[in-house]
Amino acid sequence: MSQEKNLAGRSDLLAQSHRFLAEHTDLKWIEGFIFDINGVPRGKWLPAESAQKLLKGGLQMPRSAVSLDIWGRDIENSPLVFASGDSDGVCLPVSPVSLAPWHREPTAQLHMQLHEADGSALYADPRTQLQRVVDRLKGLGYSAVCATELEFYLLHDEPDHLAHPRPVSDNDAELVPSTDVYDLSELNAQRHFFADVRAACEEQGIPADSVLSECAPGQFEIDLRHSADPLAVADQTLLFKRLLKGVASSHGLRVSTMAKPFGNRAGNGMHVHLSLIDGAGRNVFNNGSEQGSALLHQAVAGMLASANDAMAFFAPHSNSYRRFQESSHAPLNLCWGYDNRTTTLRIPASKPEARRIEHRIAGADVNPYLVLAAILTGVCHGLENQLEPPAPVTGDAYQVESEQLINTWGGALQRFGHSDLWREYLDPRFAALFVLLKRQEQAEIGTRVTDVEYQSYLYRV
Repeated sequence: MSQEKNLAGRSDLLAQSHRFLAEHTDLKWIEGFIFDINGVPRGKWLPAESAQKLLKGGLQMPRSAVSLDIWGRDIENSPLVFASGDSDGVCLPVSPVSLAPWHREPTAQLHMQLHEADGSALYADPRTQLQRVVDRLKGLGYSAVCATELEFYLLHDEPDHLAHPRPVSDNDAELVPSTDVYDLSELNAQRHFFADVRAACEEQGIPADSVLSECAPGQFEIDLRHSADPLAVADQTLLFKRLLKGVASSHGLRVSTMAKPFGNRAGNGMHVHLSLIDGAGRNVFNNGSEQGSALLHQAVAGMLASANDAMAFFAPHSNSYRRFQESSHAPLNLCWGYDNRTTTLRIPASKPEARRIEHRIAGADVNPYLVLAAILTGVCHGLENQLEPPAPVTGDAYQVESEQLINTWGGALQRFGHSDLWREYLDPRFAALFVLLKRQEQAEIGTRVTDVEYQSYLYRV
């Protein structure tokens, strides 16, 4: 049945793409791209007449392209580079051809996934790992319904005199600093940008929902509507991040989903909402009560038990750990609660049929494929072992004594590398490759001396 569904989905994707190409005969370019382990798009621009070639799997890229570090460099000692001759894989489409309306010339895009040369799954592609966990959950009889909420800063294109980024609505000159959370005037000031974002989402079939001004000047959040297809949710979230940056560029602006671009201002998070449905489409977290079902509690317990094993996915970069500060709305310890935004896992107030879990750890700098894979791994772990969570927290979770989330990059990588979870739920080869990649990035950043270190220590100690 799963194979039949995949074939039907591919047939529908091709039909949509052919209709699009028939309706857009003025195209000049088509962008074919994949997303690598860091969530960075990697690909090629081709003349528009190459679209049919791309749809048929005619784009080849080195298999190592999916595992480049954040600066686009090969991983040293990677099994995908010299050890295997740096051989090619084939890119196959996973989303229909759509317009990229922020370009000056008529340009289409085709989101793809990197496979082995024979078309089989490539373990190094992060989308393959999410599929693996989705299939395991389906083996338990459930499907995940997910949605993402993405926070970002809208910035001026030019930095300030210190080469620091400048939010579009900076209020440093005000006597009383404000955050302007939920301030409609902040949205109105950027109405042309958000109108173009909405139009681009409609062009690309991205289910954007509410828009709000967040907790810092120039910071906003856009939510994507829920779907019972976690792969589609991750696809849409990555495409949405790319869309935001493209539209901003067309307005002479920039978008940053860096976890903590300003040390004294709110960080960017990516909250994930999750429920489970059975084969009949029933929400199995709902038992008619405010507390939710035993399955909800098992899922909560599994996500808490696996959270530190997964911190390298939830906080994948050096900067990611700056976001975890007390009273910052970023969680610090392993706890959960009902309608409590200070906890790691929150059960939002809702009607029983909409009972769900909000996962609040991940930053906006993540790869959604890996975040959803980690969250669903926790769900499977909790259900398969019938785990029980601790008591829910009421009040300020920052004051609760409980196990802390790992708050250093090195600690997170060490925990990830020694975790048995990833050898069970993910392909062990991917887990090993991920550690190699992140250790390389960690080593590079570790050689850099910061400005504040020079100012503090160069001549004083």
